[in-house]
Amino acid sequence: MNLEELKPEVKSIIDRVQLTVNERLLKLCELLENHVEYYNWVGFYFKNGDKDELKLGPYVGEPTDHTIIPFGKGICGQVAVSNQNFVVPDVSAQDNYIACSITVKAEIVIPIFVNGENIGQIDIDSNTPNPFTEADERFLEFICKEVAQILE
Repeated sequence: MNLEELKPEVKSIIDRVQLTVNERLLKLCELLENHVEYYNWVGFYFKNGDKDELKLGPYVGEPTDHTIIPFGKGICGQVAVSNQNFVVPDVSAQDNYIACSITVKAEIVIPIFVNGENIGQIDIDSNTPNPFTEADERFLEFICKEVAQILE
């Protein structure tokens, strides 16, 4: 299934108002991890109250010790500060990278904005070197806009 074909599935999950926000976010993680072969860890991080740190939300994949990430640390922490997408084709080439697993080769992080404020992000790790394209960025931006609607 290509990324465009997943968009109606994403909307369907977002529209399931009988589910909690976290249940819908987890279903999105499962959808992506199950249908995009190079998405090996999919999760959400959100700003932790008024602290300058991110807190792990729903995710699928290997368990992680990184449940709290300070702003500026690692790829996720940098996105919390920069408000910009961050695509890392080769994590071993990054100085400010927090290793979750030795199998991870690449990472993409896209911020989620609610009312112009960066409130969190979707984080995807891949065990495939350099798998992410502009199509992944656009698709994940679409997901973040959909997610923002249920977080407002």
